[in-house]
Amino acid sequence: MERQHRIQAWLENLFPEQAIRLAPASADASFRRYFRAVLSNGDHYIVMDAPPQYEDCHSFIAIAELFGAAGANTPKVLAQDLVQGFLLLTDLGDVTYLSVLNADNAGPLYNDALDALVSIQRSSRPGVLPDYDRVLLERELRLFPEWYITRHLGVELNAQQAQTLDTVFEAILANNLAQAQVFVHRDYHSRNLMVSEPNPGVLDFQDAVYGPVTYDLASLFKDAYICWDEEIMLDWVIRYWEKARRAGLPVNADFGAFYRDFEWMGVQRHLKVLGIFARLYHRDGKTGYLKDMPLVMAYLRSACARYRELEPLLQLLDTLQGQAPESAGYTF
Repeated sequence: MERQHRIQAWLENLFPEQAIRLAPASADASFRRYFRAVLSNGDHYIVMDAPPQYEDCHSFIAIAELFGAAGANTPKVLAQDLVQGFLLLTDLGDVTYLSVLNADNAGPLYNDALDALVSIQRSSRPGVLPDYDRVLLERELRLFPEWYITRHLGVELNAQQAQTLDTVFEAILANNLAQAQVFVHRDYHSRNLMVSEPNPGVLDFQDAVYGPVTYDLASLFKDAYICWDEEIMLDWVIRYWEKARRAGLPVNADFGAFYRDFEWMGVQRHLKVLGIFARLYHRDGKTGYLKDMPLVMAYLRSACARYRELEPLLQLLDTLQGQAPESAGYTF
């Protein structure tokens, strides 16, 4: 409550002649929180509360401008207090893709999301965002054994199992690092896309990097929070591939090879996400992500079953299921 009082005082200084009503808008997996400020004259804004000892607002400000200049509908930063960790943002509304997606509207909504993604990717150039390099990709993969296997399942890998995981990780990294590089939002999915005008509003981009061209596509269509039949997802991936080729993006000219890259990128992401969800639960006490683990694991297992090089990972997952104590609540 102390920070909320400080936000209220900051807003009253910005809008001295207005009565201001402040209400929670959303929170995310980090220390950031968001509030909707409604003024007595009817104007409304979003306030980002990013405690400076934990979060750095500079990247949000820079990437909002970068992606906005590329044509994406990102929030505009109207005022800032970086010492306290407050940003005043334009309000893109409160309707997420996740809250409205259904079989009838998914096509048009995802088409808009793909157009925005292509616009961001077309503006890509090296040296602007941090590289999604081997160090970062591998650090993310290591969240899986550390937090999911050891902490969540309560299983210690033996030497042979650890070697199996290392070998698979090397294959995954080789694929990821061989892909063409573009700007990567890094969490381009249904909770971070808002139904807005122009559509979509794009949020939660502050961790953007320069990395594999399929990453955001895997985030969007192998979404941890909503699942579609594979035939439908394949059609949407083809639509992206066609848009990307027309836009001159560096996607593989062979769709089969492109789809393989998409799947392997998804494997990297899903291993990371399982580790993150386990960490959010065990370290941060956030239980809400446990219900999303089975879908992420289903994506992972499905991809591993399709590629010979990933079969050892699938076999390891089966072994871990048998080794995990019943109290672990494994999600296979």
